[in-house]
Amino acid sequence: MKKIRCFFLLAALLFTALCTNAQKTDSSRQTVQRADSGTVKLAVKDTSTKKKHSPRKATIRSAIIPGWGQAYNRSYWKIPVVYAALGITGAIFNYNRVQYNKVKYAYFYVINRNTADSSKFDINKVDPALRAQAELGNSYYLQTYRNEFRKDLDYSVLFFIFFWALNVVDATVDGHLKDFDVSNDLSLKIKPNFNALPNTLGLSMVFTIGKHPVKHSTYQLP
Repeated sequence: MKKIRCFFLLAALLFTALCTNAQKTDSSRQTVQRADSGTVKLAVKDTSTKKKHSPRKATIRSAIIPGWGQAYNRSYWKIPVVYAALGITGAIFNYNRVQYNKVKYAYFYVINRNTADSSKFDINKVDPALRAQAELGNSYYLQTYRNEFRKDLDYSVLFFIFFWALNVVDATVDGHLKDFDVSNDLSLKIKPNFNALPNTLGLSMVFTIGKHPVKHSTYQLP
């Protein structure tokens, strides 16, 4: 039984050594610590001085100037996408605003041409595309046309605000993911340990994801 136990321990040590050698430790050093219970543990300390990324800064900057948060997150390829979305909605807003004002002027010309305020409106200032309807006095057509542009104007404002908010949300989420460890350090390690009190050998299985090892279970050899 002792021979089997030693063989199992030797195999575990060999497997642990192979797994350890497969990992790169350019910016870290390993130190051996012994706990009060006699269990030998390997502690990895990171010696790199990496400045912590601030999602709050990305959020505030993106809320002030679209794309600034993406630049802070170093996601430069997203900046043209942000400005394309805001630029298109801004251009649509401006087009609807101009057309709305033209139709509104023609509509006011029609409803005020027989009133005391008729002098405030000139048929020559009416848009040529609407002048025929204005001369005919088709107020219903002009009113309906004006309301359509007013509705499109409101929608373009809502979409502009939506894309601005989406730009802030993207910068915030991307800022939080910058400190998320997605390194290639994904491994399963089997570590031997010795408990001094019952004088027994044991094995611990450690599943490592990046810099955060999670111990799953410990098996004590009989």
